[in-house]
Amino acid sequence: MSRERLLALVGVAILRLLFCTIRLRLNERAGIVDGTLKDPLLICFWHNRILGITLAFDRRYPRKRRKGVTVLTSPSKDGEILAQVVAGFGMGSARGSSSRRGSRALLELIRLVRSGGDIAITPDGPRGPRYTLGPGVIQLAQSTGAAILPAHASFSRCLRMKTWDGFIIPLPFSTISVTIDPPEYVQPGLTDDEFEAARNKMEEILKNGAD
Repeated sequence: MSRERLLALVGVAILRLLFCTIRLRLNERAGIVDGTLKDPLLICFWHNRILGITLAFDRRYPRKRRKGVTVLTSPSKDGEILAQVVAGFGMGSARGSSSRRGSRALLELIRLVRSGGDIAITPDGPRGPRYTLGPGVIQLAQSTGAAILPAHASFSRCLRMKTWDGFIIPLPFSTISVTIDPPEYVQPGLTDDEFEAARNKMEEILKNGAD
């Protein structure tokens, strides 16, 4: 068994134990849970909120009505660990980033979206800057017509790691509040200025409530 596989198995076991103690408050304003929203989704959230969104997915994602979630992960060794961790929670992974295998990953994500799957993207990952939205999610929305779904998570009690993103780990017996905003759509054929306006808008939506 590889080191990455072993770390992922340990990580999933620890997270499942932690998640058993945590209360989830979900404010879902998009219509995913009740089945109203049927479009393929680009679920977009900041990198340091990964654990909060993972908890919400694990408890409330309507697996029977939708075709599953694929997470964009880095092609690095850390990305391999993350890919195997998300697999432990029933999610797929596509390996790539803005600096490595980016085009290949984008083509894979386009294929997945066109087949009806949902994609989870941390637009400031994998290296930041924190709370800066890269162009990839806007490009993907343009190419596929998929809805961008902004997701927010706040934590009643947590630890903040001394990493580039201030990664957040909820404490046992705390509460995670997750808000899913209504979907945002990006029109095809935008000018450069219009594209940048769409990117800025999504960045500001995600910054709202982030600390």
